[in-house]
Formats: sequence, structure tokens, C-alpha cells
Amino acid sequence: MQSKVSALSSSSIKLNEFDLKNAISENRLAGLWRLMTDFRLAYLGATACQGVVALFSMWTNFLLRYLVDDVLQRSDPSGSLPLVALGFVGLALVQGVFSFLSSKLAARMGEGIAFRLRTYLFDHIQRLTFAYHDRVHTGDLIQRVISDVDALRRFFVDQSTSLSRIVLLFGINFVGLLSLNTWLALIVLAGVPLVIGVTFFFQQKIANLYRGFRQQEARLTTTLQESLSGVRVVKAFTRQAFERDKFDRENWGQFLQWRRMAVIRWMYTSVSISFCLALTVVGSYIGALMVMDGAITLGTYLAYVGLMGGILWNVRDVGGLIVQLATGLVSYERVAEIIEEEREPLDDRSAPSDQVLGAFVFDHVHFAYDGGSQVLEDVSFQVEPGQVVALVGSTGSGKTSLVNLVPRFYEYTGGSVTLDGMDLKDYPRHLLREQIGIVEQEPFLFSRTIRENIACGAGQEVTDREIEAAAQMAAIHDEIMSFPKGYDTLVGEKGVTLSGGQKQRVAIARALLRAPRILILDDATASVDVETEVEIREALERLMQGRTTFIVTHRIQSARNADLIMVLDEGRVVQQGTHDELVAQEGIYHQMCDVQARIEEELEKEISSGG
Repeated sequence: MQSKVSALSSSSIKLNEFDLKNAISENRLAGLWRLMTDFRLAYLGATACQGVVALFSMWTNFLLRYLVDDVLQRSDPSGSLPLVALGFVGLALVQGVFSFLSSKLAARMGEGIAFRLRTYLFDHIQRLTFAYHDRVHTGDLIQRVISDVDALRRFFVDQSTSLSRIVLLFGINFVGLLSLNTWLALIVLAGVPLVIGVTFFFQQKIANLYRGFRQQEARLTTTLQESLSGVRVVKAFTRQAFERDKFDRENWGQFLQWRRMAVIRWMYTSVSISFCLALTVVGSYIGALMVMDGAITLGTYLAYVGLMGGILWNVRDVGGLIVQLATGLVSYERVAEIIEEEREPLDDRSAPSDQVLGAFVFDHVHFAYDGGSQVLEDVSFQVEPGQVVALVGSTGSGKTSLVNLVPRFYEYTGGSVTLDGMDLKDYPRHLLREQIGIVEQEPFLFSRTIRENIACGAGQEVTDREIEAAAQMAAIHDEIMSFPKGYDTLVGEKGVTLSGGQKQRVAIARALLRAPRILILDDATASVDVETEVEIREALERLMQGRTTFIVTHRIQSARNADLIMVLDEGRVVQQGTHDELVAQEGIYHQMCDVQARIEEELEKEISSGG
């Protein structure tokens, strides 16, 4: 078993050595050929096998002519009939064996290309910028990685080798026809352009419809993904009917797109079959006249009919393949759009020799998302190592945008930010993020064990003792041990088997295990009750000791002990100072304190009256 795993791993590494950016081309057919890198030998082998099948198929028709014109004309054909029968069986067996080998090689090629594509796309998407993920729907990405890659897999497994088979069959059968009778061969050849013309007429129409079909399918997937991800919100606000109607609209749009495409396909199938039948009837009629005139023998006629069918119906199959090729080209375009996106550079600078301390200077910083309106304007402040900075303000004031500049999730568009005296943009992103721990308002937990969720923050191998020590500091160890499986308890999707406070403290333990020099706490206590907030705040205070910390919060209680409080409004810093300094001033912070104090007083009165 171990040897199989090792072989699979080494094979995977070899497949992933090819950079798929090299497969991107404006010429889509050239791009598909480049995607076959490392699998072209399998493709050539499959094509060669199809050539053998085509050759033996032609010989079957010639053996039929020999049977009719020679063997059956003898006075006693019984001696030769068994040999002819064995000849038919042998030809069929050879065709079967080589068809099997061709299918096996084609499947190896198609599955290998799809495996490499899926692996590359998964890794590539994770490395794209936050700006890209902001503008692209998750459902659309899922659609491209799953459905479009599978469409390409089907193309390489079926259509690519089938196209070679048809070309070889046409060439070999046509040579066979020429050897039978030149005029009959030319009659068949005259009908081929008609079939090809019909094929190309429908091909572009189907390609355009398929492109729309895929886009609508992506919208349907996005709707489904968002509805399932937010199922708790849907149920809480009784939005089932609204979500059903929204899904029905997208589903109906999908049905209409499929129906349009199906109608064109049915039209193509009917027209192409009619053309082929008409050409077969005409060719057979002319051949029959030649038999009656004694120009050709009956055996030659039967061989001619077989070879003619092999040419016309295979040319007709080219139409189906071109239709499939159109869908493959559209899927290639959609996959290529992702591959063409530039990754976020993680190792774009050399690492500084000194250890990160956490001293920040924001000097007249401006920021806008993708050239849009300014989100931050003229932001200036200074933070010493180990200080705590609280960012307060209304929703949309720019608090989260500001802290997203610290790990370089986004790049500031004006001014400068320095860390320990060095421009933030000169720090490699990977090194910078290794020094930063983030605890969000809604922490994301993977569908794995609690142990794995805590350990994933370390970025390296850690012992069970280290994991448990981090959990103890985050005040979650005892609760974890109360579960039947302890740290091996499987967390459901997004951590739904844990309470909000438990998820938050697991996230704190994850950040603690990382031992970062810089902390970002993005409303880490906003969505929990008062008792849980006290427990989380105590855990956070242990986490913040000796670390430069940025706290994004709406609660004065979370900000009052900060070394520096900054009040943001519409992307600008309108106040900054300590809690005592800001309370003494007229302004937004003073108003926030008054409002929250009144809310707490009214809450206490209600509790007292209830008691």
C-alpha cells in the first residue's frame, strides 16, 4: 500500500512540474495541443491503434469482395468457407484489441490532463489576489474547476482520438475505393463537401449557445452555493420561498439555454443524416447500375457500399465531433481565463535579516479598490512595538480596509507604510504573514478535527502538547476535553457543531500557536453574548501581551484599554488618542460612549425590573 501511495505521489509531482501558463494561447487549438504536453506519446499511440482498426476495417470489405467474387463462384466453396470465416473473426478480434488499446491510452491521457488541470487550478486559485476573489463568484470558480475541466477531459478521452480515427478511416477507405474503381471513389468524394458544409454551418451556432449555457450554469451554481452556505440565515428569516423563486428563475434560464442548444443539435442531426442517406442512396444506385452493366462485379459493389458508408457516415461524425470540439474550446477559454490571472507574488522581495518587532508608521496613506473611489484618505499614525491600536467608527468607515493593508492583502495606492523602518512593500508577503495572527468576527473552521483546526495556524509540524497549551491560553481546553473525542472531535462545515464563543476561542488558540509578532482582531467579540465576551477578552489579553495589535471594534469596552484609539469616518481619521483623551473631547467617540452607556443602563434596568 505504501509503495502505491509513493508511486502516486511521485506521479503527481511529475504531472505538476508543467506550468499550465505555457499552455495558454490565443489559438485555442494550439492551446489544447499544449495541454497535451507529457501525454502526446499516449495520444500518438491511441491514434496509431485507430489506424490499425481502420486498416483492418477496410480489409474486412475486401475479404467480403473475395468471398462473393471468388469463393462463392467456385463449384465447391466448402473448403474455403471456414478459412474465410476465420478471416472475418480474426479481423474482428484485431479491431477489438486495438480499439481497446486506443481507448485505454486515450483514457490515460484524458484523465491525466484533467488531474493536472484540477490540481493546478486549485493551487492557482488559492494564490490569486484578494481583488480577484472580490469580483468573481465562488460558484463560477467551482463550475470552471469541475464542469469545464470535465468537459475538457471528455474531449481528450473521446473527441481527440475519434477525430484521428475518422481522418484515418477516410484516408484508408478512400484509397480502398480508388483501388476498386476510380469513378466510384470520385462520386463519394463529391458528396463529402456537402456534409462538411452542413457541419460548419451549425458548429458556430452551437458554440455560441454552449458559451451562454456554461455562463448560465455558473449563475445557477452560484445561487445554489450561496443559498446552502447561508441556510441558517434563510431559515432564520423564513426566506425559503424567496430563495426558491430565485433558484427557479436561474434554473428556468438554464433550461431555456439547454433547449435552444438541443434544438440546434436536433436540426443538425436531422439535416446531416438526411444528407448522408441521400448520398448513400445515390451512390448505391449508381453502383448498382454499374453492376448491371457489367462494369463492376457484385463483390466489388458490396465492398464499395461498405467503404462508402465508412466514409460518409464517418464524415458525418466529424460534424458531431466539431460540435463537441466547440464545447471543448469554450471550456478551454473559461479555464484559460483563470490560468491567465497573475498570482499574488509571495516571494517578491528578499527577507530582512532582523526579526520583525512591529513598529508601524502610516504616512498620508490612501487606498482604493481597483481604481474605484477612495476608501482611505490621508491616514497617518504611528505604532510602537507591543502597542495596542483600536480602530472604531461606523460600518463602512474603512476600519477593515485599513488593517487589510498590514498583511498586504491589498496594496495602498498613495502615501507610505513602514514596518520597523522598512517600506511594507519591501517585505515578502509570505514572511510578513508568518508574523501576523488574525482573529476575525466570524472565524472560519475547516471540516476537520479541532486539533487540525488549531494546528493549521502554525505553518509547521507541532506537537499535541503545544496545541493543548495554546488551547489552555485561549480558555477552550476544558470545553474541548468535555467532548467525547476531545481534540479529535470533528468540526462540521464552518464549525457549526461549536458555539460562537467556542469557535472564536479555537481561532484564538490557532493564532496563539503561530506566536505572531503582530495581531489583527477584527471585531472578535462582536457576535457573542456578554459572558462569552468576557471569556474571549481574557483570552485576547493573554494573546496581545508583547505584540503589536490592531483591534477593529464597535464596542467601547474593547477599545478603552488601547494605547491608541483611532476614530474613522468615511475613510479619514477624525480623532485619535487614548480613551481618556477622546472621552474629554466632543466628537464621534464621545457620542459612541454616551450611546453605549445609555444602552447598558437601560439593559440593567430591564434586568433589575425582571428580577
